[in-house]
Amino acid sequence: MKVVVQRSKQASVTIDSEVVGAIDHGLVLLVGITHEDTEDDIRWMADKVASLRIFEDENEKMNFSVVDVGGQILSISQFTLYGDSRKGRRPNFMAAARPELAEPLYNRFNELLRAAGLVVETGRFGAMMDVALVNSGPVTLIIDSKQ
Repeated sequence: MKVVVQRSKQASVTIDSEVVGAIDHGLVLLVGITHEDTEDDIRWMADKVASLRIFEDENEKMNFSVVDVGGQILSISQFTLYGDSRKGRRPNFMAAARPELAEPLYNRFNELLRAAGLVVETGRFGAMMDVALVNSGPVTLIIDSKQ
């Protein structure tokens, strides 16, 4: 499982000119699932994201998590995180999990974040989406459950 974590001042996701999810202060997550991912990967990643200390304290040190600051999550499914562009000019997405595996794991990931006390907004799995965000910092991290 790979997640791109972006600290955000505000963000939204739009499908067919309709805003379907929006947050103020928090994290935007681009979430990729691969064939080997299991419930253990999902649980590990949800815990990691919820407890990741990337918000600044009064001394401008990254000491607070999204839970600590009362932030929200905008979670977007993103199979292209598993695109392989080493050969040719068109990425190969064979490492991305098929929708019948990826969608339930993605939904479970979001449930676990909600269980941690977070407000979680989402796009729509498999849809073409426009994601807008104001990246705060900017702070962007890539987390891989296999590394």
